[in-house]
Amino acid sequence: MNSAEPSVHVLILAGGAGTRFWPASRAARPKQLLPLLGGEPLLTATARRVLPLCARGGGASAGWERVWIATGEHLVAPTRAALPEVPARRLLVEPTPRNTAPCIGWAAATIAREDPGAVVVVLPSDHHIADVPRFLEVLEAAVASALDGAITTIGIRPTHPETGFGYIETEEATGAGPASPRKVLRFVEKPNRERAAEFVASGRFLWNAGMFIFRAGDMTAAIRAHLPALADGLDEIDRAAAQGAEAEAEAVMRVFPRLPAVSIDHGVMEHVGGLAVVPGDFGWSDLGSWQSAWELAGKDDQGNSAPDGTVLVDARDNHVVDLRARPEGGAEVRRVIALVGVEGLVVVETDDALLVVPRDRAQDVKHVVDALKARGHGRLT
Repeated sequence: MNSAEPSVHVLILAGGAGTRFWPASRAARPKQLLPLLGGEPLLTATARRVLPLCARGGGASAGWERVWIATGEHLVAPTRAALPEVPARRLLVEPTPRNTAPCIGWAAATIAREDPGAVVVVLPSDHHIADVPRFLEVLEAAVASALDGAITTIGIRPTHPETGFGYIETEEATGAGPASPRKVLRFVEKPNRERAAEFVASGRFLWNAGMFIFRAGDMTAAIRAHLPALADGLDEIDRAAAQGAEAEAEAVMRVFPRLPAVSIDHGVMEHVGGLAVVPGDFGWSDLGSWQSAWELAGKDDQGNSAPDGTVLVDARDNHVVDLRARPEGGAEVRRVIALVGVEGLVVVETDDALLVVPRDRAQDVKHVVDALKARGHGRLT
């Protein structure tokens, strides 16, 4: 890369409650901190796959110095454990959750102070990407679009009429081919099945994956135009930062709780002019439920995904997850998980909870969390 090339900073959004992956995920251990597909936590995988992008332009600050994590106070310790390479000063710790616009605006302003010409790539922390080289190609195209002055997003080419995602309508068809930006006409909230089928058939709609790319200054200007109350609060933090780290930290604690709680989609993206989208097809999944985890997991010839030692008799298409702590030292004594004559189930066991749910109702797991809280069992959530 040319040393004069503008640098790229990556902001990873790593908050969340993790209700759809209960009992594995809890308030203190949300989805992004879990190795749901084996290996490393999703947050760790997210950061590692984009590290080459952060090396653009070279220089001493390339790499981990350009990775930023937005998270909550209660998640600082596990987040640092998942990504020890990220400097502590790159964690933007929100004293209270205020949705995505405040944390993205805060990050854009902070990065702009340090690196005024930087491009910022905003990514969720808990998605799965199967084709990383292709993903990086799409991000490079989005960075180029941002350098041309367009706030840019990534849209996923839909494979079926999904009702659980928002959609982005583009000016032209988004067929397969080289990644190139298209003009965004509008964002559409989660549609019913009939509308989703119409969107997919038209060829002009993409799934909204929650990825945004922009020059830091362009985002701060857009927030000033469309969310003036947020801009005023960020200005107050900015003024305090000029007085030193301690003053900045105090300002964040004072200002952040009164910032408007609004998503970047509703607050900025739906109103800004000249918005662009780069279509992508790189094996994306938002890992929205245990059903998604089963779809991506390795399976036996009966469609079961289960750990070694699971007994499966006349069982098909089940997803078994054993997250019990392993005893230290000595012979390992563990209860055996056995499934007989069942199909299409999710079975998840932890040290303090057991979940059994049909895969086609995996989205309803969040209601278990609601019921536990209502019964006063918040420690289990």
